[in-house]
Amino acid sequence: MHAPGRKPPAGSREPPAGNSGPPAGNGEPPAGDRPEPAGALARITLGTQVYDALRDLLIAGELAPGERLSLRTVAERLGTSMMPAREAVSRLVADEALEVLPNRAVRVPVITLGKFRELTRVRIAVEGFAAAEAARAATPGALATIAEHDAVFRNEVRAPEPDLERAMRANRDLHFAVYEAAGLPSLIAIIEGLWLRIGPVLNLDMRSSPRRLAEGGAEAHHAALVAALRSGDAEGARAALGADIAGSAAFIETTGRLAP
Repeated sequence: MHAPGRKPPAGSREPPAGNSGPPAGNGEPPAGDRPEPAGALARITLGTQVYDALRDLLIAGELAPGERLSLRTVAERLGTSMMPAREAVSRLVADEALEVLPNRAVRVPVITLGKFRELTRVRIAVEGFAAAEAARAATPGALATIAEHDAVFRNEVRAPEPDLERAMRANRDLHFAVYEAAGLPSLIAIIEGLWLRIGPVLNLDMRSSPRRLAEGGAEAHHAALVAALRSGDAEGARAALGADIAGSAAFIETTGRLAP
């Protein structure tokens, strides 16, 4: 990105054509040809990093519906200053992943039951398609990565005192490893947009209790998904992924924590 070029001061004359002398003024190139100052680029880079980090927290379900966020809290949590935190929050409000309340406070939206059901249907269609494509396209390396995330999740499910945050991360990593195995980058962007809005709601499922984690059925659905991917069973992968999403959604609806 370049700054707009500057006009010469009134009354000044352009150097004659063919003049090989230095540019008028202090010898610097025109403003339009100069790069942005290093400080401006650093701010842009830092703002993007904070946006990505906060986005990741939302997708991973580490922020709950209705949770309020102050710019100071965001800055402290992510180890940055107020300006990049403000830029990141503004972008996520535009993404509808955060909302600004009348008192200017920022919070994670509380999703309505109707919107939740809509997003669940869309997820089953879109993410089920991704799972089917992954069954057709997954490489041995991709299958190994998926199996690793499945093992981490299974270990937490079966642990006497599971780390619920680790389980949430493993679940997210498993799902996105499957979607990436489909080899369709545009599809990943669509799914990330869905998870930006649905990720916090997943707090209401896997983080509800260790017992829910153990008895929720996700482990069995994941096992069926991995088996279908290994055998190249596209429809089996689609069905297992859809059952995983539907099972979680059914439990979330029973929590009573979705808005009317």
